[in-house]
Amino acid sequence: MEKAVPQRKRRSSRSHQGLGQLSLIEHALCPLHRNKSSGIELSHEARFHYTDSDRKRRQANVRVIAPLGLFPSDEVYLWGLLALTMAYASGDGILTATPHWCLRRMGLIDCATRRGGRQYQQFAAAIERLSIVSYLSDACYDPARAEHRKVSFHFFSYSLPVNPASDRAWTIIWDPVFFQLVQQTGGGMKFDLKLYKTLSPAARRLFLLVLKVSYGKRRLPVFELRHLAVDVLGFASTLAVRDMKVKVRKALEQLEAVGAVQNSTITKGDRSQWQVAFERGDSLQHIQRSGTLAAEHDSPLIDGLLTVGFDHGSAARIVQRYSHRLVAEWIDITLAARERFGEAHFRKSPMAFLLDSLKKAQSGERTPPDWWQQSKRAELRNQKPTVRGQQVLSRLMNEVFGEQSESPAKKNKPELAGDLLKRLA
Repeated sequence: MEKAVPQRKRRSSRSHQGLGQLSLIEHALCPLHRNKSSGIELSHEARFHYTDSDRKRRQANVRVIAPLGLFPSDEVYLWGLLALTMAYASGDGILTATPHWCLRRMGLIDCATRRGGRQYQQFAAAIERLSIVSYLSDACYDPARAEHRKVSFHFFSYSLPVNPASDRAWTIIWDPVFFQLVQQTGGGMKFDLKLYKTLSPAARRLFLLVLKVSYGKRRLPVFELRHLAVDVLGFASTLAVRDMKVKVRKALEQLEAVGAVQNSTITKGDRSQWQVAFERGDSLQHIQRSGTLAAEHDSPLIDGLLTVGFDHGSAARIVQRYSHRLVAEWIDITLAARERFGEAHFRKSPMAFLLDSLKKAQSGERTPPDWWQQSKRAELRNQKPTVRGQQVLSRLMNEVFGEQSESPAKKNKPELAGDLLKRLA
């Protein structure tokens, strides 16, 4: 049996990485302003231009439905979780990790941060909002097919322990359509999440766009001011031109300060349209290479094994010996059994139970217990939109379709966001 030690050693990385999906970087996912009546925008529309296979300039239209609203700060979690999934998950689009590990790896907390604090609550709220977002585009670029396609997807589903004090891992299950776009060569772009977090929301979005359009290019495109301010950065379309110039200038100044761009200008071009131009910054090449992730020693499974009672060396050997899926599953069963039945449930210890279970499960001699399967189903049911979320969705539907539209509550069944998108298309 593996030896337990009372003192846990946690390793941390000095750098943090984000991963953005290249089509989504072209536009804002939510506005930077607040709705005067409700405080949040439940539906956001944006557009961007692209060149089709015939070298013709086309316009792509995007609609983002967010029944609980969506905040610019949620993008930190979206891009951070994507990077963690690509680096540490088994390739199936499922990330199983403790919230402490996720927040630590994204650089949002340090190792000494108290578990279950304010950062946990903000993380959980962001996950709930992101999980029920529906995304619709009539021209999303698919690198595998080398063509623009109509797509509809949500970001992910989740499964969290019902007990907020639980030490068990959280599970993020990415939408297969979205995750496939990210996985493909040319579908995602890595960036320095640590630097990204220091910028304002508008500068963050401009930063990702600059990284995308600058990659491997000497000459950068010139952007029309209104398009950049409204569609890319998310400012209100009702802003006066002078205010747009001020806000875009502030974002450019932040990027100039970190060396991402230089020699930026906002000038009046042809047809009296204001144009935004800039050059590659001296530090941009370094920025593009920064933001690396840790190696296997910081696997998301390590935290769970430490919680069971193993020392770090033993935990690392277990991760190397057994499959990611098997270890994640039996860590959760072990911790759930301890929470539900207490230490007396284990004949020797939780560590001995876990090791024995892994050996027998690997050979097909043991399967997950029925009570655990039932608890997992309960947790999945628990992730459905809250009463508040359903009320917000109903209000959105009434605004879009009129009062005669039948709400999910009246139908006595919830309407999926994907179905709503199809009706809106």
